[in-house]
Amino acid sequence: MDLKALAVITLLTAVMYTQISHGKPISLVERCWCRSTHNTVPQRSIRELKFLQTPNCPFQVIAKLKNNREVCINPETKWLQQYLKNALNKMKRSKRRPN
Repeated sequence: MDLKALAVITLLTAVMYTQISHGKPISLVERCWCRSTHNTVPQRSIRELKFLQTPNCPFQVIAKLKNNREVCINPETKWLQQYLKNALNKMKRSKRRPN
């Protein structure tokens, strides 16, 4: 068997046994930051909260802790829902005030 025929057979075999993916490749931008969330994070250990909303991921809440770790918090957590409600009310009140 000549070398060209062997190369063609090898290539065809490789193509037949590889999985064909019709989906588009996932870039780093499209990946969700939070793969798992915590339901219990002591509020006193949180230094900063970040909120992310991307097209391919659900609403994500990232807490930077005082020890510089970052953890994802479940957005359905009761205290976080109350925090967001209070923040929105505060923003509405500040917009109503004449400057």
